[in-house]
Formats: sequence, C-alpha cells, structure tokens
Amino acid sequence: MAESKSAARSVAETDAEVTDSFELPGAPDAFGRLWTPHRMAYVKGGQGQFRDKEDCPFCAAPSRSDEDSLIVYRGRTSYAVLNLFPYNPGHLLVCPYRHVPDYTDITGDETAEMAAIAQTAMRVIRKVAGPHGFNLGINQGDAGGAGIAAHLHQHIVPRWGGDGNFLPIIAQTKQITQTLEDTRRLLAEAWPADDGTAAGAQ
Repeated sequence: MAESKSAARSVAETDAEVTDSFELPGAPDAFGRLWTPHRMAYVKGGQGQFRDKEDCPFCAAPSRSDEDSLIVYRGRTSYAVLNLFPYNPGHLLVCPYRHVPDYTDITGDETAEMAAIAQTAMRVIRKVAGPHGFNLGINQGDAGGAGIAAHLHQHIVPRWGGDGNFLPIIAQTKQITQTLEDTRRLLAEAWPADDGTAAGAQ
C-alpha cells in the first residue's frame, strides 16, 4: 500500500514538473485541447460538392418516392423531408424546390409556404411525439454553419428535457430511438390532408 502511494506521489510530482521543451510562448490555463484538424475541410467549405443543382441532394429528393427520399410532405413550392443526420428523432428540413442559397432569394409564395409547413410540422410532431420544445432555424451560408449552403433549408428540431446529455459531448454520439423510415411514416400519416397548400412536386 505504501508502495502504491509512493508511486502515485511520484506520478503527481512528475506531472507537475512537465514543461514545454520547445519553450514556446503561452501561459497554461484550465482548458484541455482537442485537436481536430480534419474539421478544417468543413471550415473551408468542404460541402462545395453540392453547389451545383445537378448534384444537390435537396434537388434530387423530390424526383424519387417519398419513402426513398424520406419526404414527409410535398407542397406547391416547398417540401418537408427528414434530416438524414438528425439531432433528435423527427428532425425535419423544410426546403423550397428551387435551388436557391439565400433566404432573400425566395419569393413571397415560397416564404409563406415554408412558414406554413414549419407550423404544420410542429403541430404534427407534437401530436406524434410530444416534445417539450423546438429549435427552428436557418443556418445561412458556409460561415453560418449550413451543411449544404447552396440550397436553402430550415431546420425543425423537436427537443425534450434532458436530450442534451453527455453522449454528444463526451462521445460525439446522438442516441436516436427510432428509425428514419418509421419516423417518416408516422409523421406522414399524421400530416393533415388539407393544410391549405396543394400537394405536388415541381
């Protein structure tokens, strides 16, 4: 026992004596450092492969079936689709059919329908899953955090108390309790037949 205490003290003393052998400038602080150079591709606009309409997933989705594209609802100018990488179950995206990057690029009709779809989505998700709250937002441009900056999309993220647990912070892992296919089916079935917009893809 005395030997293990001595070893522990020796380790502690060694840790306290560790210095920067390169004698570089900087004062120690209370923060650890998680070096993530791979993230530089994102910072520098690593999603550039989606800048063209021809290879944009939001342009391609409406040409496939709802099931294949995870589309929950199709309106006249915009549609609702599940996020392939959801923050929480039921994480929806509302997209205009047109390939435009900026919120100021959409027409009055597109703006109104995107808002109407977002409101209906909140009602449907409340009915199906009973979340405690929502995050709604548009990440505008690469610098604003948009994963696909070339095609405008609005996030609708249902939130529950305690859903920001240690897993995303410690393990960078989100626990999703339902498959995307089941989520799409439940939301599509609960979507009102007449929500004030005519269905149909562009």
